[in-house]
Amino acid sequence: MSRIPTPATIEDAPAAAHAGLNGVKAALGIVPNLYRLTANSPAALDGLLSFNGALGKGQLPAATRERIALAIANVNGCSYCNSAHSYIAANMLKLPEDEIIRARGGRASDAKADAAVVLARKVAVARGAVKDTDLAEARAAGLSDGELVEVVGHVALNVYTNYLNEVFGTEIDFPVVTAERIAEPA
Repeated sequence: MSRIPTPATIEDAPAAAHAGLNGVKAALGIVPNLYRLTANSPAALDGLLSFNGALGKGQLPAATRERIALAIANVNGCSYCNSAHSYIAANMLKLPEDEIIRARGGRASDAKADAAVVLARKVAVARGAVKDTDLAEARAAGLSDGELVEVVGHVALNVYTNYLNEVFGTEIDFPVVTAERIAEPA
């Protein structure tokens, strides 16, 4: 059960959040609990949607972005995000189950996607303190400087949604897939 109210409908959310929630509904056909919960702060919802939208226009393919989301959900132990991104990966992007499982563990079968996911996981676990060799390995696998920046952006975006869900106990509205907690809190 959520620790703060999750507006049941778009109309129940603050008026300043209606446009953003309607945009989510237009894109997904539904408004997942994460977005309705975040709508308690229209500014936070706008920030989430803006950052997500901007990164969606970047160089990283959608499948790589979902792999990163799955890896970070499992670093942080966020079952909401693990469930949501498992559903999106399987049903919208048609990633095979073995690839989804691999992504949860921070890997991918495609070499370039693997480099992005491995780096993303290292960024999250090391809280940004990656080594020069980590960046060199990602570059050697074909990631451009722009893609490296986007990997960090996707880590930040997913940490934000993981933390929102973990702090507030967002009710999972996707088929539940329990996340591992790879990075234990201090």
